[in-house]
Amino acid sequence: MALDQIDTEESQEPQMGFLDHIDVLRKHLTRSAIAVVLATIVVFVYIEKIFSDIILGPLHKDFYTYRKMCEFSQKFYHDDRLCVQEFHIQLQNTEMAGQFLLAFKLAFIVGIIIAMPYILWEIWRFIRPALNLKELKYSKSFVFYVFILFAIGILFGYFVLAPISLNFLSNWSLSPDIKNDINVSNMLSFISVLVLGTGLIFELPVMMYFLAKLGIISSKFLRKYRKYAFVIILIVAAIVTPPDVVSQVILTIPLYGLFELGVMITKGVEKRRAKDEI
Repeated sequence: MALDQIDTEESQEPQMGFLDHIDVLRKHLTRSAIAVVLATIVVFVYIEKIFSDIILGPLHKDFYTYRKMCEFSQKFYHDDRLCVQEFHIQLQNTEMAGQFLLAFKLAFIVGIIIAMPYILWEIWRFIRPALNLKELKYSKSFVFYVFILFAIGILFGYFVLAPISLNFLSNWSLSPDIKNDINVSNMLSFISVLVLGTGLIFELPVMMYFLAKLGIISSKFLRKYRKYAFVIILIVAAIVTPPDVVSQVILTIPLYGLFELGVMITKGVEKRRAKDEI
């Protein structure tokens, strides 16, 4: 039996009541939770290497981003002005069970990221029966693009925003008498919020697509208030990033590009709607 035929039959299931939908949702959420737990367990087995090589990677001067910055500086400026020399940060733990709990927290966060493709697949399986044939066709690629945008945001936050922010904050000093003894839990929270936050706000085109489908926004509205959207993007970038202008600008540029992509997507939604009404 062809795959399209299977999807057609599954999308034409008998109507279910509210409690039936809740029960089905519970099963999908349970499977997603199990996937997160399994991923968390696997991550916990290798937690020391993940913490030292990945989480603390941006604190090492031989990190990939810093090497590329140094190569760029030597090639175009013929000096080491962009090369990272050292970090003035000393990590510390101030709680008896702090490091043990930190390991669980880190394993859970990384576990969610690893399990995200399966979670999105479960979400698609839940909404699939309610879709018609045309919506079903678009929804398959929709889940793929949601994950791709999330992954790009994660990578951008980790390889661009995190190292630049950490380098700036670790070397900026109010007074030479102040030593940066940072709580390791605070450091993990800082990197997690920065990276995960970037991954989530990179879903901007997806949100704009849904708003356009619901008729809440239009391409005309977005073009008219484009300058206000730019201000909002600046505010969001300022909230997500540390208080340094460089990080804010670096995040603002791709976010505004995603906004313009959302405008084009919105226009496409309007064209399809007008075509369907003919």
